[in-house]
Amino acid sequence: MIRKLRDNINQTFVGKEEVVENVLVCLLAGGHVLLEDVPGAGKTTLAKTLAKSIACSFGRIQFTPDTLPSDVTGLSVYNMKTGEFEYREGVIMHEILLADEINRTSPKTQASLLEAMAEGTVTVDGKIYPLPSPFIVLATQNPVEFLGTFPLPEAQLDRFMMRLTIGYPEEAGELRMARNYLNGVDTDKVVSVCTAEDIIEMRKAVSAVHVSDALLAYVRGIIAETRKEKRFVLGASPRAFLHLLSTSRAKAYLEGRDFVKPDDVKAVSANTLHHRLQLTPEARLQKEDTDQVIRDLLYRVILPLE
Repeated sequence: MIRKLRDNINQTFVGKEEVVENVLVCLLAGGHVLLEDVPGAGKTTLAKTLAKSIACSFGRIQFTPDTLPSDVTGLSVYNMKTGEFEYREGVIMHEILLADEINRTSPKTQASLLEAMAEGTVTVDGKIYPLPSPFIVLATQNPVEFLGTFPLPEAQLDRFMMRLTIGYPEEAGELRMARNYLNGVDTDKVVSVCTAEDIIEMRKAVSAVHVSDALLAYVRGIIAETRKEKRFVLGASPRAFLHLLSTSRAKAYLEGRDFVKPDDVKAVSANTLHHRLQLTPEARLQKEDTDQVIRDLLYRVILPLE
């Protein structure tokens, strides 16, 4: 099933198999994805192709400076016939939510996603409404545009399981993309290959992937090293620790194993930790790279002997 899903996405979103695999890792681990790259790299195309490949409800909101929190969460409307307030659902009441250009809206509206991303619920006028399952937020933003944007606060960045960059495609992939465009292949023609129930079942299988005590200590050692690293303003949070375990489990599942190896942890560490770790001004002046610092940390932690 996961192979069919991966192949179905790669037919439309071509040349970026590693990015697709990492999105599937987050999907199976129950996390959310921040797609950050230059304009026109295919961030929205990837999100729409994933949604079309799964028979789930799909909602999209284009964030702008005047977007209100009620546009996201919904609001209570007075019904004159019954004399009562009725809840009108917002766009967030979908299984897959595309938050396009999330950094173009105000912090007040950005904060409307915090409860949903962390707890799977929204609160409107004191009443708590559960979100559908599975629920995943795919947010996009352009890192090179600063005019009219509001940087995401650390609390919201920490709720994203992974930050992914797509980058420019290789020559063969770009030529294939152009050929698909000329032949009229687009996201509207993507067919569903699995259902929401399939995703829920695969998530259960991921949660059964074994993590040994030695490997648990290895992952904890990586998190501890980020907190000791002087080139970072802050270390990784406890939520980052849990997310790194979840993505490692999902990576092992995609590799066809029911146990996690250190290689799984290494494969997902950079994408899981990058957006949570901020370089100090001195490190930025020395042109340090966050991903390279994370790779350096991995060499310091002793591998488990099991």
